[in-house]
Amino acid sequence: MMRVSLFICHLALFLLPLAVNAQGRYYTKSGTIVFDADGPLDDIEKIHAKTTAATCVLDAANGQMEWSLNIRGFKFENALMEEHFNENYLESDKFPKAIFKGSIANPAQVKWAEDGVYPVKVQGKMTIHGVTRDVSASGSIAIKNKQISASADIEIALADYDIKIPSVVGFKIAKTAKVAIQAKLEPLPEKKG
Repeated sequence: MMRVSLFICHLALFLLPLAVNAQGRYYTKSGTIVFDADGPLDDIEKIHAKTTAATCVLDAANGQMEWSLNIRGFKFENALMEEHFNENYLESDKFPKAIFKGSIANPAQVKWAEDGVYPVKVQGKMTIHGVTRDVSASGSIAIKNKQISASADIEIALADYDIKIPSVVGFKIAKTAKVAIQAKLEPLPEKKG
């Protein structure tokens, strides 16, 4: 009986790293974030920007995550609009990054080793324009053939982040921006040494 118990303990110690690996850490340096702040008269001008250089690290074991992006990474179709976005509204020289630190509120519902699309709630703190606020959003984790994708949609009230829109252009820009997030995540390489 002692040998069977000892064998089970050794087997458990052998399999434990495999279980931890199945719920390891994942990352991307090429997350896509689309920013849309079309105003009430959105047929006048589209306030639409995109970056494909957002970074994310996700710890699948506990759902902790951190996102970061350079504000100047957002590209607009109109160069003058991009300049105003960076210089007048987001002041990206003074506040160069947007950061989200938080977690998946329901990480146990994601079956990291099984294909499927898992709805998640994300909660945490978002820092934009030097202002940090609590945020929550709905999103999903999709797993297919061991490939992990994350997506979420969030609305951000510009005034909450002290982003001032002059009244002369207020009809062109929405008071609340819609932000769509998409990322394919890959295993984070283990640190050596």
